[in-house]
Amino acid sequence: MRRAILLIGLILLLVTPAMAQAAFDPALLQSVVTVLPERGTVAPRAPRGDRSEEVSGSGVVIRSNGFIVTNFHVLADARLVSVRLADGRELPAEIVGRDVTTDIALLKVEADLPPLPVAAVPPLGAPVCTASNPFGVGLTVTCGVVSAVHRSGMGFNAIEDFIQTDAVLNPGSSGGALIDGQGGLVGLVAAIFTRAADANIGINFAISAPLVSRVVDDLLAHRPIVLPEPGWRLIPLAGPERRDYAGLRVAEVGSGTPAARAGFIVGDVITAVGGRSVRKVSEAVAALFLQPPDKAIAVTAVRDGKPLALSLDLPR
Repeated sequence: MRRAILLIGLILLLVTPAMAQAAFDPALLQSVVTVLPERGTVAPRAPRGDRSEEVSGSGVVIRSNGFIVTNFHVLADARLVSVRLADGRELPAEIVGRDVTTDIALLKVEADLPPLPVAAVPPLGAPVCTASNPFGVGLTVTCGVVSAVHRSGMGFNAIEDFIQTDAVLNPGSSGGALIDGQGGLVGLVAAIFTRAADANIGINFAISAPLVSRVVDDLLAHRPIVLPEPGWRLIPLAGPERRDYAGLRVAEVGSGTPAARAGFIVGDVITAVGGRSVRKVSEAVAALFLQPPDKAIAVTAVRDGKPLALSLDLPR
């Protein structure tokens, strides 16, 4: 019994500080809205993955002057959208832009709303809270921890950079805020991982704040959002190769492409892109997309067993 009590005490010592850090400031709800799309009859191509259409969703004030970010799949085929503020007012919203490849959309309302400050990607185990509108019941806060970062290849979107959390989410939470212990926006709630039903089982995903900011900047500037195309074809390493390296093999390099100009050749093993380790093709796509425009991208590789550092220029 004493050992059980000591174990419980140790768990409480570990959990209590995290819970204290995750205390949620109710004032942050002023930066979260309920998104109310008016549905049409023909939906555009939806993002990949098993994700039910929601009658309403959530949104986060991302910039001053009334700019609100939400998910592409929350709007679906809607041409008219309104938002309900935390104080209960409902305002018409303009659809500034939307992008299916990242599942991000941008709205604008004529209201002076406080934007959430964008924060850095949190570490594993960091306390986080979500603010969203699950099942349309109204703004709701749930808390948990960061379970993983830089998740990709989940099958929801062409470009993925997810933060995984165990904070409870449900349909209607999409487009809500994932907030760190200091009140900063670290992610945009996007997806629930489930096999049988669209309900919470503790594996939930939020689009990382860096990816949200990258797409919002492009939508504000009315720039097209395209997949990065260095001109190489990457494939996973074969089983025996993974004993020596963690990365992706270059299977093909197009003549005259950015990859060819950078000096890549068939057989190179790419281990990191822009300082981020890559083991899946989806991770390389996300890492390239997140690099600042008009800046050379550092890529580390292995050729014939020797380390190699190359610089890749991608036109934007």
